[in-house]
Amino acid sequence: MINILGRGNKRTARNSLITLLLAVSVIHSAQSLFAEPAKEITVSAAISLKDAFVEIGKIFKERHPGVKLVFNFAASGDLARQIEAGAPVDLFASAAQNDMDDIDRKGLLVANSRANFASNKMVLVKPARSRIPVNSFQDLQKNEIKRVVIGNPKTVPAGRYAEGILRYFSLWDVVKEKLVFAEHVRQVLDYVDRNEVDAAILYSTDAFLRDKQVKTVAVAPDGSHQPIIYSIATVKGTKNENLAKSFISLILSEEGKKVLQKFGFGILK
Repeated sequence: MINILGRGNKRTARNSLITLLLAVSVIHSAQSLFAEPAKEITVSAAISLKDAFVEIGKIFKERHPGVKLVFNFAASGDLARQIEAGAPVDLFASAAQNDMDDIDRKGLLVANSRANFASNKMVLVKPARSRIPVNSFQDLQKNEIKRVVIGNPKTVPAGRYAEGILRYFSLWDVVKEKLVFAEHVRQVLDYVDRNEVDAAILYSTDAFLRDKQVKTVAVAPDGSHQPIIYSIATVKGTKNENLAKSFISLILSEEGKKVLQKFGFGILK
């Protein structure tokens, strides 16, 4: 084959190719530098909602490809304090109205974004393998019952509901020396699951999750505690208000309600 390019032409072609590659590299770097960052929303939610919200989150991500959904699960009271302290949160889902009321009064929620979406019940449970005779809330005063776990009423809504139940039955002063306070309702569940306590008062949805390890022996009657109403709202300062609205809409949709019902939550009409 005859080489029709001289040395000068070869050098020119090579330099042109290098220049082109450098130009492409510069353009790509500039695009990366100025590209819009991936959108992300953070949802701080009561830990009793964990399983239901994780499943609803999968549906949300299917409908919003490329959006990163971050969950922060803990006791509602602790989450409210985090928001007050300036935690970068887009949505707050609380297991108690008073925690949501608290940050609402402080102007930390987007106006008119708040919505109630589910209900729950409180139950008395014991370890499934326990032979201690616990069949009612009144049985908690029996000598055989040594340790009863509830959420810490100072920060855990389930703990406040449990305290209300014990006071309703005039048992608070009788059993308070037996009480073990947990940091959140899932920790309450863990104590029972590990057979480390004789009884516990927690949400029916949590007992439902481990029905083979935890035996429900009584349901708290209506009026024995404040109604358990879950609410969700957009936190003021969010940079993704439209995505936050979309998540709330999914929670309130028929598809969202079906997931909540699947995990034992009551649906509000």
